[in-house]
Amino acid sequence: MADPDDIRAWQRLDAGTTTSGRIEDRDVARLADLGVRHVINLALETHPEALAGEGEKLNAQGIAYTHIPVPFDAPGDEHFAAFVAALEHGPNPVHVHCIMNWRVSAFFYRYNRDRRGLPEPEARAIMERQWSPDGHDGKEAQVWADFIARNA
Repeated sequence: MADPDDIRAWQRLDAGTTTSGRIEDRDVARLADLGVRHVINLALETHPEALAGEGEKLNAQGIAYTHIPVPFDAPGDEHFAAFVAALEHGPNPVHVHCIMNWRVSAFFYRYNRDRRGLPEPEARAIMERQWSPDGHDGKEAQVWADFIARNA
């Protein structure tokens, strides 16, 4: 099955890792058909675009589910540590998503730079395919710039 490029901000990082923005009901079976065995969700379940009952729906398809709710205005090192643990100890292939793929891209920036040892420009280029806090005016942009600047 081909990658579902119509899922918001879909991105394949490697053979066993995909990311996106929000997923919808129709995407649950599609992820299963792709062979995804684990979904990590960084979005808040209270977001109006969050998929209600996501964990139960994924589990019904045989997909493990880890929810790490990361407030967009307050990403923390504890969220990043939980992300690393879920990514490194959960089943693969894995799909990681939030609402816009902004949280996810920032988390993978730090992961690629600090855990995988990618050169900073390469890790940044992967993040910037989806988003970067640089050049944004909102207060959250500075919070995210500070978050990605920290080392794990």
